[in-house]
Amino acid sequence: MLFSIGLLLVVVYIAWRVAPREKEGDALVHGAGQVGLLAAVALFGVDYFTSYYYASGELLGALHPYGLDHYGYIAVAVIAFANIVFGALYMYSLGVFNEGGGSFTAAMRYLGPTLSLIVAVVLIQDYVLTIVVSTLSGVDQLLSLTNSYGIHWIWHFGLGAALAMTTWYVTIRGRGESAQVVGTLLGIFLLLTVTMVIGLIVALARQVPPIPAEAPLEAVSLGEALRHLLTASMKGMVALSGLEAMSNGIQFVKDEDARIVAWGRKHLPRLRRLWNFYAGKSGIGRFVQTAFLFYGGLTTLMLVSFAMHFNVFDGTLGRTLVGNLAFIGFGQIPGGVTLYWTYQILAVAMLAAASMTAFQDLQSMTWRNVAIGEIPEVVVYRNPKGTFTRPVTAAVIAAIVIQLAVQGRTTLAVPYYGVGVFLPITAMALAIRKHFQTTASGRTRTYGLVFSTMATALGALVFIGQIVGKWEEGGWLVLISLSILILTAHAILISPVGYRDPNQIYRIIRTKSRVEGPMGAIVEWQSLRTQEYRYRLLVAIARFWEWFGVRRPARFEPPIVAGDYDELMNGDFTHGRSYLDPYIDPSGDTAQSGESIPDETKGPHQPPAS
Repeated sequence: MLFSIGLLLVVVYIAWRVAPREKEGDALVHGAGQVGLLAAVALFGVDYFTSYYYASGELLGALHPYGLDHYGYIAVAVIAFANIVFGALYMYSLGVFNEGGGSFTAAMRYLGPTLSLIVAVVLIQDYVLTIVVSTLSGVDQLLSLTNSYGIHWIWHFGLGAALAMTTWYVTIRGRGESAQVVGTLLGIFLLLTVTMVIGLIVALARQVPPIPAEAPLEAVSLGEALRHLLTASMKGMVALSGLEAMSNGIQFVKDEDARIVAWGRKHLPRLRRLWNFYAGKSGIGRFVQTAFLFYGGLTTLMLVSFAMHFNVFDGTLGRTLVGNLAFIGFGQIPGGVTLYWTYQILAVAMLAAASMTAFQDLQSMTWRNVAIGEIPEVVVYRNPKGTFTRPVTAAVIAAIVIQLAVQGRTTLAVPYYGVGVFLPITAMALAIRKHFQTTASGRTRTYGLVFSTMATALGALVFIGQIVGKWEEGGWLVLISLSILILTAHAILISPVGYRDPNQIYRIIRTKSRVEGPMGAIVEWQSLRTQEYRYRLLVAIARFWEWFGVRRPARFEPPIVAGDYDELMNGDFTHGRSYLDPYIDPSGDTAQSGESIPDETKGPHQPPAS
């Protein structure tokens, strides 16, 4: 016991010392909330790091009941290949779209407003489901401590709802020292995982016997086996939303070289191209996304291999797959029960952190959707601590309703999670392909088109595979929910609620959302483009009804032309300058009635709050 406690104290101390922490002078240089390499790994990587706790269990859960465990390695290979392709795609995209917005910005620039709006609503659904899956998986790990994984579903739901409410409460109170806390948790997780793997290797050397095998539920045909293998591959491929999170949040990263890049430029100048690739804020984002190339495949391979050897899966002995392996691995260490309990409680904390990251991503996407007219303006309210409380509250309510609908079972929620994210990934691949077509030449253009076309085809294939592979478990419901969301978003856009003039756009972005600099200008441009799209839709609808003899006069003048994206990026939007400056009506009302505006958020065209 003393050995394990001592080892745990050393692990916690090392993780705490290595964890990122903001220096007092950084806020003056970079602005509040700007993070460096370690903080970016913690905040934007926690989502895919925590997929470790449920992805492999879901993968083998689709194979084990039918005696198909030995095909698990094929599913692992599929997951590893997809991680490499999509990881490389997003690493390149950070050099093109380095002001944030992810596939939403990419689609608006190269693919048009229609696909951009679809991407926006799909990502909102994905973030809500991230909250659902993360919190329910945390409950699964917690119940493993008492071998209660198979307890009545009402306990899973109750604890999941309580965990979701806890993360909601922490989120609306502000970010605080989140990077340091999450970084410490990740450090402890990595060190304890290495310890667990060493313990599992020792268990192999000691010939610890596997759990007695159960007879498969039923024999399956070759066609059914292939379908279950597809399901396993799709269920294990659930962490790629983290790619979008880093691309979306790149504006919160410091625009400076990481220490390792600065060291490399000085001591290894021959690798100049490598250091240039990882330079600046795009480089920091690429460091984070480099982990995608290998982490998912390696950790899934490790867990699947040990689980198959010891014959442990989700539900075995009342524990999760990870819970069983942790029990075996830490059981080889003197006093290992202390490490086992710590590891499982740590899982709950990390999965809660992943759901809080989803809350942050949701806020980032919501204010953009409000600015362009896809969501009513009343939704966007940012409190003094910087949190958009209304979308966060709406998201937790939706998450709890979904938790109830799936009866608190992670395995029932996972089929809905991960489906939507591959549509934005496909959109990003299409945008990068368009980028190569319009800007590159020679071999760069040829190789770029080949890779981006392959990534587009793979993204579309995986999107369809997610639906087909999870069809019997509710994949068809995802098609219905996505269709409803897309139609609803367009209905709001063409309604009076979706109308945005320059004063309204300015108020939403600069005053209410308090977003400045190039990111604010990009969303202003996106809002103008969306209003052009809205006008075209209304004209098309009017012409449609004219076929039936119904003629209605246009209610609005044609909107302002957004202009070219490259001209936007060449503009200077420092010191409160806005892309809308030429179009703002100084006599117009840029304040929302009934809401006071803090003095520090007033723009140059902002009249005093009444």
